[in-house]
Formats: sequence, structure tokens, C-alpha cells
Amino acid sequence: MAEQHPLSPASPGRRQWLATTGAAGLAGWAVPATAADDNPPKTLRYAFPVAETGFDPSKVSDLYSRICTAHMFEALFCYDHLARPSRVKPLTAAALPEISADFRRFTIRIRPGIFFADDPAFQGKQRELVAADYVYSLKRFADPANKSPAWGEVAEVGYSGLAALRQRAIDTRTPFDYDAEVPGLQALDRHTLQLTVDEPRPRLVEYLADNGLYGAVAREVVQFYGDKIAEHPVGTGPFRLARWRRSSEMVFDRSPSYRQRVYEDDATPAPGDAEGQALLARFKGRRLPLVDRVVVSIIEEQQPRWLSFLNAQQDFIERVPEEFSNVALPGGQVAPNLARQGITAYRTVGPEGVLTIYNMEDPVVGGYTPARIALRRALNLAVDIPREITLARRGQAIPAQSPSVPHTTGYDPVYRSEMGEYSPAKARALLDMHGYIDRDGDGWREQPDGQPLTLVRRTFPSSFERQLDELWQKNMTAIGIRVEFKFAKWPENLKAAQAGKFQVWRVGSSASRLDGQGAFERLYGPSSGAANLSRFKLPAYDAVYTRMSALPNGPERDALFREAKRISAVYAPYKQHVHRMYNDMAHPWLVGYRRALFGNRWWHMVDIDPARKPAG
Repeated sequence: MAEQHPLSPASPGRRQWLATTGAAGLAGWAVPATAADDNPPKTLRYAFPVAETGFDPSKVSDLYSRICTAHMFEALFCYDHLARPSRVKPLTAAALPEISADFRRFTIRIRPGIFFADDPAFQGKQRELVAADYVYSLKRFADPANKSPAWGEVAEVGYSGLAALRQRAIDTRTPFDYDAEVPGLQALDRHTLQLTVDEPRPRLVEYLADNGLYGAVAREVVQFYGDKIAEHPVGTGPFRLARWRRSSEMVFDRSPSYRQRVYEDDATPAPGDAEGQALLARFKGRRLPLVDRVVVSIIEEQQPRWLSFLNAQQDFIERVPEEFSNVALPGGQVAPNLARQGITAYRTVGPEGVLTIYNMEDPVVGGYTPARIALRRALNLAVDIPREITLARRGQAIPAQSPSVPHTTGYDPVYRSEMGEYSPAKARALLDMHGYIDRDGDGWREQPDGQPLTLVRRTFPSSFERQLDELWQKNMTAIGIRVEFKFAKWPENLKAAQAGKFQVWRVGSSASRLDGQGAFERLYGPSSGAANLSRFKLPAYDAVYTRMSALPNGPERDALFREAKRISAVYAPYKQHVHRMYNDMAHPWLVGYRRALFGNRWWHMVDIDPARKPAG
């Protein structure tokens, strides 16, 4: 899924679910030297609004964990950091793949001389990245023991023989056989990988450019650390985990093993892109990463996170909290007091959406009968999105009309649907028509069979979430629906949703690739419990989704996008809320920043200018 976040992480291209106790857990190695003794390491400091869940690529689905894994592990391909529109380029691959005419066979040459970070698992030897590492890493998604939330996406790609190998392990109740031959995953030689899929996949290279998900993992490391592998990430990327206090602070240091790679290897702006050309001119020839260390704090409350940035405890703030946007950017311009300090703003509509999820297996809001469909559509019509944008989000969002998100294929800025409509009158009429009426005169509607009707919405404790919850509660009260809230931290809410132990939840999801089909995986039956947190299952929809995967971009595929949007609005397993405006801000000593629309890789592309940073 684009990536998942709490309302910040999957999905989107692949979504990443975003989240709209500090027990210490140390990585098993010492912090490497990152700069000469007389020069302190250049350190990028910023904060996540929610905690990480771990660092095993096969087991994370939230945006924030995948930002971390994207800087430690490397996929075959990546998104060019400066290219607009986005473009995929080789990373560990020597070139883009050789693709068969039917889009089913992909032959990829891996660049020799790339090494994993040094680790005790390698017993003092340098460990080169080879084709078999990508075969093994893809197999890990299929291993039932890993319970990978990304298995639905990997299965949907259809690597020949991989699903059958997984099913054999399930049927025989035996460990997954990593040594078994899989026709779709072949290491032809040490540096040549061949991927074969059951159906045409014209955009497979975009899947393979997701470094937070498809980075190579070494088998020896997994075997060495066992069930502690999520605490010991070892990849070929520019950074390695140096220290980790769970849900509190993560420190990543430059990997001494990282190969010679310079700025222009990751950045090729278009000739007419003045900003991109200026960045290229400034950093061309500089070795990556530009900084020595990245320190990421976890600051969940919006006010402390904002104040931490203002006090220069953080060099950068990603997504200025909505409640402070009018203070930071009145009229869309940097406030004069901040501008005098040299603070810079970077604004764009994000490739993401905020949505409410209804559990389709819940006995109250789930189901496919006309009454249950009418209930969900009524709930959606009752949500006052304009007020949400104006009051809670301080104008820093645009209404969403479908699962499609900006900057991805399938998104149409002029498309309109019931999903973007606010009409309490229509909502009340739908409820009345299908028997959701107040039978006992207490002011609250009951279900058609007379049973009580109460919605239980999962949320997490923060001042901003409380604002959104209060607005939603008022919307529901206006149509006679009683609501309750269940509070938990973001990771706990995500686990509950993946297990189907929820009724209603609001979450955000961001795209991790250019193709917009990942957003529609949220309704794809085989992805239930992973990308498809609603557990929506409709064969007619699955047929549309499957056909969409096989077609190249063009009018026929565009028509399928429109049909998928229509089904989503009619059955309403989700309520699409908004696409948020990303307002990032940086102090003057952070140089070179440009938001990565896809891929989450940018730490290695920014620099800290000590001459512009205050002492201390």
C-alpha cells in the first residue's frame, strides 16, 4: 500500500500506513567513528510523531519504520531524488531490467562490489551482495512464520511458484523451505537475478524501487539473530543502526562499508528544473551520505514537537502540525519572525490520503446487505470534511474524492463522487429508509432489528487526534448515531486493525511508488488484514483490480481506475477524508532538502553547514 501512518504510514503505490515507553534496546555493535577526532560528526536531528515498530523489512508496514529501513537496506532500484515527474533508476542493479515482450520475465544484473555493513553474523569477513540475497529476501515475505503484512502485495505480483511454496508450508505444517526452487525467483549466476510472474506486470520495476520494503537481507544475519532480527538491521545502505531506545530515540551512523557513491548517482534533475539544477550544482561530486549521523526522536504530541524545532533542538520538522500552520505559514508564506531566522518552508500536496476504515466483518458496520451499505454511506455523507479542513487542519488539506492520491497514476483532480459529498440530510434519509430509527425516543438510532447502535472508534491520545475525534463525534450526533472511543498507542491500533479486532479507525496512508494502483489494494480481497484493513471482499472488484495490474498505462486502464473508484464509493468500506498539504520546515544550516515524493530516501542527500549552526 502506498506506506501506513497514524495520521501522519502502504499503499498510493504500495501504501505505508502512517500514524496520524522508552525501554532501552541497544543494537549489537559499537558506534563507528564517523568523523575525524577534531571534527564532530555532522548530525541531522529531527522527530517522528509516532514510534517505530521495528527494522525487519518483511515485517513492517508503517511509514516511520520504513523510512528507517529505506536508509539501511537497498532495493534493486530507487526513485531519482531530484527528478520531477518521478523516475525510477538503478540502485544496486547495474541497469534497468531486460523485460520480455509479455511483461512476465525480468532479468536484472546486480552491480558487483556492493557489500553489507560489517556485522558479527559475517564472522569477520566482508559479505558481498549477490542475486541470491534478493531471492531470499522475497521468499521471507511468503514464509508463514513471518506473518508479513506485505505478503498480500507480494502475492498479488504473482512470482511464479512462490504462493505454492507458501501454501505447502501451511498445508504440511512444516517450516518454510527456503532452499526449494521457485521458478519465479532465480539467481542465474552470482550477479544475475531473473524474476518471472504469472501474469503481465508492466510496472514491476516500481514495486522493486521500494527500499523500505524490498531491500536485500542476508540469510546469515537472519539465522544469527533469530527472533531478534527486527532489532539488528544489517543492509547495504548508507546508514546503520548505532543506538536504539524503543519508542524514544534512534541513532543511525554512516556505514563504514558503504561503497563509493556520489550525489549525481541519485539525482538527475530535468534541464528546466531550476531548483533541482541548483542542488545538483552545489553537491555534484560529493560522496554520499553527506551527513555522518541521523538522530531521530519520538515526540508524539504536536506542541512539544513544534517547540523542539523552534528551539533548534531539531534541524528540521517534517509536516508542520496543522494546529501551528497558521502561525508558521500565514497566507502560505513563512512567518516574518521565522524568516528572519533563516527558516525555510517546503510545501506540496502529499501523495497520500486520510481515511476512516470500517471493518467489513464487524456485525454492526460490516456486511454487504443493502442496510449495511446504506449505514456506511450515511456515515460518510455525515462527515463534514470542509469543517475538518478549516478547523482541525487549518486549511492545510484538500478534500479526497476516491482512494487515488495526488502525484500517482489514476489520480484525476477534477473527479467528483459521493465520497467527497457532505449532506447530513441525505444521511438521515438513508438511515430512515433502511430502518435505522430511534425506537425508544432517547435521541439515538437503533439498528433495523431494534438492537442498540453504537460505533466504537479506535484512536490514540494526542491533542490533534482529540480535535478530529470531537468533530467526528459532532457529525455522528447530528444524525443520531452514538459513538464511543477506544484509546491506544498507534502500533497497538495497527496490530488490532491487522487482526480485525476493531470496528472503526481513522488512519493515513501514503504512496511509495508512482503507480496509483496500490491505493486500490485496500479493497482487494486477497490482501485482507494487510493492505486491505477493511477486509472488503467482492469478486467483481477483485477482477477489476487483477485486470488493472496486467494492463499497460492508457485509456483502458484509466477506465478500470474509474470503475474501482465507483465500487469503492458504492460499497463504502472506507471514508476518504483529505489529501494533506505537506509543510516541511528547516533551519538554515540544513541544506539540500527536497521532499521525496516516493521511496522515503533522503537522509543521505542533505548536509549540515556547521558555519550556519549556532554553537552548542
